[in-house]
Amino acid sequence: MTETSSNRLTLLFRGWGWAVILRGLITVAFGVLAFAWPSLTFSPHPGGPIPRLVFLFGLYAILHGILSIAAAMGGRPGSSLLATEGIVGIFTGIMTFQTRSASAKALVFFVWLWAIATGILRIIEAIRMRKYIRGDVWLMLSGVAAVFLGWMLLLRRQIGVLSLAFMIAVFALLWGIFEVILGWENRVGRHHRPMVNGD
Repeated sequence: MTETSSNRLTLLFRGWGWAVILRGLITVAFGVLAFAWPSLTFSPHPGGPIPRLVFLFGLYAILHGILSIAAAMGGRPGSSLLATEGIVGIFTGIMTFQTRSASAKALVFFVWLWAIATGILRIIEAIRMRKYIRGDVWLMLSGVAAVFLGWMLLLRRQIGVLSLAFMIAVFALLWGIFEVILGWENRVGRHHRPMVNGD
């Protein structure tokens, strides 16, 4: 790899690291709010606004998707997978907002869809990007955690609203912490892993 190519990759991953940190902080905030709002999950009026937890997840999925697409810009290695993750997040968020169901079952479906798709993409991304980034284990762990959440939701499709909020909050805090650590290890001043010719 030439020095010019190496410097270009370093600059690309600097911006990516900060985007991942911001994505992680938003995920932590989502987890904290999910913990804090269990008694406020549903609107007191059956025909009123969509459930607050549904709204919260939909907003989070869209913001997370936008940041994923922003992090994918620049044509760095693995950008296509990250962009796909962003598209999945935005699509899931929009679909969540459009639902008129106030049941936990509807939210379970949307969270399951997002978690499985995002988890698989992150696992693949961690494998493909291990030569380029530091802390790829954190990316892998976030993917495994997302798939595990999807699997848990599949087994507990009749889960109650409060239990669902607690489960989502726990996993969101884990994802957020993993992402902040990952982004911090690739922040400004850190460089991608050295590569040998032919990579």
